[in-house]
Amino acid sequence: MRKNFSVYLKGICFVTDRKYCGLSFYDMTEAVLKAGIRFIQYRDKDRTRREIYEEAARLRELTRPFGATLIINDHADIARCVDADGVHLGQEDLPLKEARKLMGKKIIGISTHNLAQAKEAEQGGADYIGFGPIFHTTTKDAGAPRGVDSIGSIKQNVSIPVVAIGGINMENIKEIFRVGADAAALATAICRGNAAENAKRLVQLLKEAEF
Repeated sequence: MRKNFSVYLKGICFVTDRKYCGLSFYDMTEAVLKAGIRFIQYRDKDRTRREIYEEAARLRELTRPFGATLIINDHADIARCVDADGVHLGQEDLPLKEARKLMGKKIIGISTHNLAQAKEAEQGGADYIGFGPIFHTTTKDAGAPRGVDSIGSIKQNVSIPVVAIGGINMENIKEIFRVGADAAALATAICRGNAAENAKRLVQLLKEAEF
């Protein structure tokens, strides 16, 4: 695991989402950075690769002064071009082995939905896994919720960090950490409503949590 990434485990990964937020990607990211979140995943499923590249470059410049970790979703080549800290890949994206050729020692995260995929990601050299959905989510169709107890099972069988994702919100985030998740990825819980205030509240909840 890369040193600059490990700092933000036991924390929040903010996943950009325009569905519930009237802010631009830049403005929503700036808001959560100012609230204290330092783990950003730029996810954009709607625009062209050229537009994603241009946005990623802007976010790299935005995150750098905060010392934040910037992960680009799906596109290893774009992550490399903008000097992001890493890339996050789904099960149907570029194979991990090929992504490593592009990314070198940079961070590679893999979305997983069961134990077999989690083990495969670890064996293939992933730096962390995203695991879920833990709860029901409207952000993306990733199948039936795995439930909180599934996190413990994954943690017992893999040694790389586990980032829980899917339906995590203000009410259940402490439970995610109590069962062993290394980080929690949130999109809607931050983007729905006032992103800045939501991010501040989540940061405060983490300070109050007992891990």
